[in-house]
Amino acid sequence: MSALSNSRFLKMNGLGNEITVLDLRGSSHRVSPAEARAIAADPRSRFDQLMVLHDPVTPGTDAYMRIYNTDGSESGACGNGTRCVAWAMTTDPVMSRPVEDDLVLETKAGLLPVERVSDRVFTVDMGPPRLAWNEIPLRDPYPDTRTIAVDTRLAEAPELQGPSAVSMGNPHAVFWVEDAQTYDLAAIGPAFEHDPVFPERANISFAQVTGPDRIILRVWERGAGATRACGSAACATLVAAARKGLTGRKAVVTLPGGDLVIEWRESDGHVLMTGPTELEHEGTFSPALFTEVA
Repeated sequence: MSALSNSRFLKMNGLGNEITVLDLRGSSHRVSPAEARAIAADPRSRFDQLMVLHDPVTPGTDAYMRIYNTDGSESGACGNGTRCVAWAMTTDPVMSRPVEDDLVLETKAGLLPVERVSDRVFTVDMGPPRLAWNEIPLRDPYPDTRTIAVDTRLAEAPELQGPSAVSMGNPHAVFWVEDAQTYDLAAIGPAFEHDPVFPERANISFAQVTGPDRIILRVWERGAGATRACGSAACATLVAAARKGLTGRKAVVTLPGGDLVIEWRESDGHVLMTGPTELEHEGTFSPALFTEVA
């Protein structure tokens, strides 16, 4: 029997980005890719990202988070999921412990300070963007990642030009388009996600700049597919837009699930993401979920 059988979880969302939160603090168990895929397959716990809490690793932090995509792969960052975790750790009667409203959470990509703005709104300090080709990472050396060369010869999108590349703890490619709504993400997203120029695959965004502080965004998320919201993609897009002179350093990014406020802070280069969270329901994992998990 899996150690996850009968474990309690929270099903949440950040702007419609489906998030499942699992608390494994006090346990040595680490979720396997097969277990993550089994959890994603259950409609009650279906997720875009699974946020798993472990005991702190670095002194002064409140928890270590592992982040899983629906295909069982791990991600280094998920801004919408981090806000959901912050709500759970400060508000949920079972998961919450004596902590301040302001938290420091750790992932394999680094430390993420989180500040409560109101009851369900949090600001996550996503840290500085990584802009060098080998930090993103890209296969080929690029002296300037504001525009990179990707094979865009797709019948579904013949007019696309080379994207901008940014890492926010995970790799992002941002295509600048006139109308973000006209692109079939399921038809073109996988080709770009798996393009050889991205050795760790990439999140693929289609960004429409409508003003110096407004961006409309749709995202094909690495390992998850089309999503209603992706916080790290919103951060990457604002950074890329500011670097190209398309916007200032702060903007409202509108995704299918709603708005995020993104700021690329000039004083230290950190990217701040502010947005809401929502609890949908809680549940426990049926042992039957894991019967075929090795």
